[in-house]
Amino acid sequence: MDVNADLTGTTVMVVDDTEASRYAMGTLLSRAGHRVVPVATGREALAELDVRLRKGTLPDVALVDVGLPDMSGFELCRLFKERPHTAQLPVVHFSAASVAPVNCCEGLDAGFEAYLKVPADALEIEAVVRAAVRNAQVRAGDRALVRRLTQLSETIVTIQAARSLQELTAAAAAGVARVTGTPAAAFLLDQDDRLYRGLSRDRIPVALPDEGANRAVAALLQRLTRGQAGVQLTTVPAPMWPAGYFRPGVEHDARLALVRTQDGRASVCLTAPARGMRRVGVEGDALLAQLAQATAFAAEPLLMYQVERHVALTLQHSFLPQPHKLPELPGMDVVVRYVPASRETEIGGDFYAALRTDEGVLTAVGDVVGHSLDAATVMVEIRHALRAYAVEDSDPAVLAERLDRLLQRYHPDLTATVCLALIDPATGRTRIANAGHIPPLIVRDTGSADYVKAAGPLLGVGLPHPPATELFLEPTDRLLMVTDGLIETRGTDLAASMEHLRAAAAGSLPGLDALCDTLLASFGHDREDDIAMLALRLG
Repeated sequence: MDVNADLTGTTVMVVDDTEASRYAMGTLLSRAGHRVVPVATGREALAELDVRLRKGTLPDVALVDVGLPDMSGFELCRLFKERPHTAQLPVVHFSAASVAPVNCCEGLDAGFEAYLKVPADALEIEAVVRAAVRNAQVRAGDRALVRRLTQLSETIVTIQAARSLQELTAAAAAGVARVTGTPAAAFLLDQDDRLYRGLSRDRIPVALPDEGANRAVAALLQRLTRGQAGVQLTTVPAPMWPAGYFRPGVEHDARLALVRTQDGRASVCLTAPARGMRRVGVEGDALLAQLAQATAFAAEPLLMYQVERHVALTLQHSFLPQPHKLPELPGMDVVVRYVPASRETEIGGDFYAALRTDEGVLTAVGDVVGHSLDAATVMVEIRHALRAYAVEDSDPAVLAERLDRLLQRYHPDLTATVCLALIDPATGRTRIANAGHIPPLIVRDTGSADYVKAAGPLLGVGLPHPPATELFLEPTDRLLMVTDGLIETRGTDLAASMEHLRAAAAGSLPGLDALCDTLLASFGHDREDDIAMLALRLG
């Protein structure tokens, strides 16, 4: 703020019950270029402020006579300061009579700026008015800057908490709007030239810019950030900046803060209307630049995760057999489902398997504990180890012991859960080993469903595994195996979720596909973990 700016044209309220004195003071101030609002009493001053408050035209300073007829000038000053909307109004007291020091102290406590002994020289009165207004403007500017810096800090925290690139751009746009008080937009162009955009919350969600506008912005970012280092601030005129990002269908000159991520893999752009940014003042560009830098820093781990997630999903899709590519399993029908977690969550290590062995069909559903590329990689190792071990011995309890030793030897910091079932299609004889996993459900054609009583320790902890649980499946029974991603919800007891799953399975329509589809429709929305599901029936 320029504290040496010309302060003529300010509005001065003069509160004085003596008409001649009020007129003289008003004439002096008017000749100096000020607008004058004359009132006679304290109550009139308060009423006038109420009217002007509704119109948004409060005076810049009040000159108040100490000896008013209805209240002292000091009391009036105190009433000004007690009201939120007039608390910052600077007050200058004046008096023709001598004021005792104790009374001056009272006025200082009430919050006045200065004291004038009248009659006073015109130059002195003008100087005191200018100083009071200037000091008030400096304080207002300081308060505004503190408020913006606080908002900046809070916005950076929100940006850093974003869990996806879309969340990031939305948080950045909202932050720019909050800090600058203008509509705003945020863009991120990743290494594959995908454009993510966020618009401030005050942007009416109608007539949003189309894909053509997005392509124009992407091309502009590519051109402006080529070879760039550091934060670049620039203004793009309306003909070059697509309409509608700030107001529906409206063209604006756009003030842009551009920065590339440290590794150069992506470009960040925060933007607001240039006209609105000019109203914010010189610190507006600095705040915009800081937010752009913070957004770029927050984008880097999200971009790395995006790559990691793509690799992990590729691993899962490559190594998990697709439903139409399951091996031929004579005497048995098998249906599988695999649903990755939402894009905002990390990739997991869920898996399923269905294998032919010398003793029957071996099925498995499991989950490597953790969410990372490591979990997906270990999932692939476990599936391959399971196939290799089953060639020699397909007893589920033996396989659980061997997988346990595998994790202890090669991945001592990881654990996993798995449920293994070996079924003889000819007799229905079924042996089940459960290592820390949700036990399988047997869903009967009578409309009932029960969990198999099979339990054991997690893989990777080195505890002994109990013998397999043995039972016989009827031709009409359906055996269901799932990972906990289907039903696990924060704040909900797992036992309660398992009971809901059992009830939903019991009430499903006949058939394996109907069972899986019913459960996914009931539980599978916006899950925070992957879902693996395998259902089988003797056929």
